Amino acid sequence: MFPGRQHVTYSSNQEFQRPPTGPPPNNSQQFHRPPVGPPPAQNSGYNVNQYQAPSTPPPTNWQKQQYQAPPTPPTNFQKQQYQQASYSSSRQAPQQSQYGQYQTSDCTGRKKALLVGINYFGTSSALNGCINDVQNMKAYLINYHGYKAEDMVILTDDQRDIVSIPNKRNMIAAMQWLVSDARPNDSLVFHYSGHGGRTEDLNGDEVDGFDDVIYPLDFKTAGHIVDDDLHDILVKPLPMGCRLTAIFDSCHSGTCLDIPFTYRAQDGQIKEYNVWKESGGDAMQAVLGYAQGNMGTVVKSVGSMFKKVTKSNSSAVERIKKEKFSPADVIAFSGCKDTQTSADTVQNGTATGAMSWAFISVLTQNPNQSYLTLLQNIRNLIGTKYSQKPQMSSSHPMDLNTRFIM
Repeated sequence: MFPGRQHVTYSSNQEFQRPPTGPPPNNSQQFHRPPVGPPPAQNSGYNVNQYQAPSTPPPTNWQKQQYQAPPTPPTNFQKQQYQQASYSSSRQAPQQSQYGQYQTSDCTGRKKALLVGINYFGTSSALNGCINDVQNMKAYLINYHGYKAEDMVILTDDQRDIVSIPNKRNMIAAMQWLVSDARPNDSLVFHYSGHGGRTEDLNGDEVDGFDDVIYPLDFKTAGHIVDDDLHDILVKPLPMGCRLTAIFDSCHSGTCLDIPFTYRAQDGQIKEYNVWKESGGDAMQAVLGYAQGNMGTVVKSVGSMFKKVTKSNSSAVERIKKEKFSPADVIAFSGCKDTQTSADTVQNGTATGAMSWAFISVLTQNPNQSYLTLLQNIRNLIGTKYSQKPQMSSSHPMDLNTRFIM
């Protein structure tokens, strides 16, 4: 959804402009991946017509390491039994929910993947592990799930082929490729490792008043990609029974695909939005602003709380769920809550994103897990070092005690 609140139809030759509401905030905390601002002026040459090489080359050791099996998870790694789902033809019959019909995928059809990693070389907001994340995810999908390299599109900013650069136009075109001609029981994967942020919601489909965004390499000139557009491009075209698994290793990515059902890691039940809990930060800012005599901060924080309260009534929540429900089988894993940052870290001497590392580590150590134990194990592994809390969401209600497949 763009300003003016009108839906658009996507095609390969259209431009999708949504001016960012400002650069990602600066945050110099080590090993964290906050959106720390746009690339400096020397990168303003990146545009949809001509690619200019980064001002500095990629580090010589950016990807010299061979993919290695992830380390053994900590002792609190969960191995509880999942409920064996029966993936027979009868299992795949359409199911009915209060929001509409949907159908799960047995992931036995065609397999395609789009992997995007952006290190933002030569900029003040450079990251270290995003390209490694893509290489590791590629190896994992091939070795553990039978994906083929020829059925993958890789967009990274170390490449010199213009169509492989993760600018906005290429990312949108690649997303359209991923979902093109999708069929029931296909299994599609979208993996993004890079900067993420938030922007004000313009169409009223966010309970907290903010959209999540991801930042292409040329976001300074072409703009970010908002979660409304990710949903329109990646989710809406999918037919009933087609699986899309999305992994977002970026800041503020909790609901980055805009699918309506998010789950509690404690018991696998659908999480209901708690406006008072989510407004705690605004309340603290209001108090601090008042104590410092900064009435601008007070007004802004109180206004933010008011928006959240007015949008969080049950009828508004149900309306959003119905709008974002999909008959396809879409599942997303995100590195953190919408309000959190996601770490850019180093594991075994190799730069990596915390979410990508944990996702691959947990599934390599134990491929047979339920969705619930997978979410719990990812959280436990990341929780040994970082405060971020990975999230899982889906396009339809689901039982998290069934076996994870992709």
